Amino acid sequence: MGKQYEALSERWIEFIAEQKIFFVGTATTDSRVNVSPKGMDSFRVLNNNRVIWLNVTGSGNESSAHVQRDPRMTIMFCSFEGPPLILRLYGAARVIHKNDHDWEELFAHFNPLPGARQIFDLSINLVQTSCGMATPYYAYTGDRDLLSDWARRKGDDGLKQYWEEKNQSSIDNIPTHIVENNVRS
Repeated sequence: MGKQYEALSERWIEFIAEQKIFFVGTATTDSRVNVSPKGMDSFRVLNNNRVIWLNVTGSGNESSAHVQRDPRMTIMFCSFEGPPLILRLYGAARVIHKNDHDWEELFAHFNPLPGARQIFDLSINLVQTSCGMATPYYAYTGDRDLLSDWARRKGDDGLKQYWEEKNQSSIDNIPTHIVENNVRS
């Protein structure tokens, strides 16, 4: 049976720190629902009701488009080893781009990742746990470096061009504002 909490406990914060993958869900009232797996060293807990995650360049930019129109976001962690657990964080998110005043402060929480394009700042209003007893065991064998290698090869100019070509809008044509908010003058 699922349980609900107003904030993250120290136990849940420790659980999050051990995870290698998390899933992000966003949608607007009139868009497709997007669920995206995230990895790398890209997630930080700032306090019991606030988390941030560093978003790197990828094939789409759905979360950014959605959150700029409707701030709802759900983040899910799932135990693939040890005791079963599903942990969901519900709240209102905002997108921070490189040109935003708090980019530097929040970016300082992360080791730099090639292709970094946004930070998502989630104010948590509900934490929910559920059993996860049907979730299979999986063994973590390592990170994939493919995306980081790709971003390094692209370089800053190549990433900007990729954003212009591939990341300007969602699959439902919702603008992401990535180019104008990430290119420093």
